[in-house]
Amino acid sequence: MGGLFDRAGREAELAKLEDRAADPGLWADQEGAQKLLRRIAEGRAPLERLDNLIRRHGDLAILRELGQEENDAQVREEVEEGWRELTREAERLEMGVVFRGKYDRGNAILALHAGAGGTDAQDWVESLARMYNRWAGSHGFQAETLDLLEGDEAGLKSITIQVTGENAYGYLKAERGVHRLVRISPFDASGRRHTSFASVDCLPQMEEDDAEVTINPEDLRIDPFRAGGAGGQHVNKTESAVRIVHLPTNTVVTCQKERSQHSNRDTAMGILRAKLTELKLEEEEREIQNIRGDQGEIAWGNQIRSYVFQPYSLVKDHRTGVELGNVQGVMDGELDPLILAWLQWSASAAGGRG
Repeated sequence: MGGLFDRAGREAELAKLEDRAADPGLWADQEGAQKLLRRIAEGRAPLERLDNLIRRHGDLAILRELGQEENDAQVREEVEEGWRELTREAERLEMGVVFRGKYDRGNAILALHAGAGGTDAQDWVESLARMYNRWAGSHGFQAETLDLLEGDEAGLKSITIQVTGENAYGYLKAERGVHRLVRISPFDASGRRHTSFASVDCLPQMEEDDAEVTINPEDLRIDPFRAGGAGGQHVNKTESAVRIVHLPTNTVVTCQKERSQHSNRDTAMGILRAKLTELKLEEEEREIQNIRGDQGEIAWGNQIRSYVFQPYSLVKDHRTGVELGNVQGVMDGELDPLILAWLQWSASAAGGRG
């Protein structure tokens, strides 16, 4: 891990937290105690993962020597697979230690919208949603659909996904921007190649005490409505879904994942807090690229990444220059090389700021 993982600094910080946890009066403030214990667990986890990697590295080195001495092909194959898995886990740990942003360690809310390209763009949104769901599953994260709007013929016009897990936002903020698809369109009877676009936005999931804005209830218009799409009879026959409009900024959020209107309202308020906090930071810092990135129009010239299926197979990130030939692997959720490259590039470009 080189100098990227400041072990001594992390251990010193963890020791201070553990000293605070040993205070007999800790549980006088139960909410504060729970937050402190979560911080301790979060601080201990990467140290334990690093120790595990070092131990496995040593075991593989010994096994490699035995395989070389005995000229055992099966042992060599086992060592090679072990190195590959160790490398993947080291890369994931490396991604975890570059998270410095205020919300990086928390959950993420992904919002995908179809851009130029008609039905192909709507189908592209559905494919990207599947990609992020698979990526989340491979990391042990939970992905839930909060809201969706189906396409006219196929696919989705938009979808909002909540990804729950440690560092989810730190990872997925790398995906903000316009994603370009090039392929033979399944919706073109002539079999021509089409280019279509979708935008991906990523917001941190915020609790009320995390947000940097105060929301006046008088500034809200809250409209219940009947949820659409799959989900059972209650989805279509009861007004369980919620739409909230923040009137001063005309910011609109919706949620329809729960049977309970109250639960959907709470989730939608969390998304609204995140969006309004984002707007506040944009206004204060005047550095939109640090928060959302300047996506511009969801069309030519604004893409952060291209996915080419024909006439060749290639995924290229235009920010970092990283290219991967296995486009299907990426669509199956193998995003880590692209995300890691962006995190490294972003940390370098920002001088270490998250």
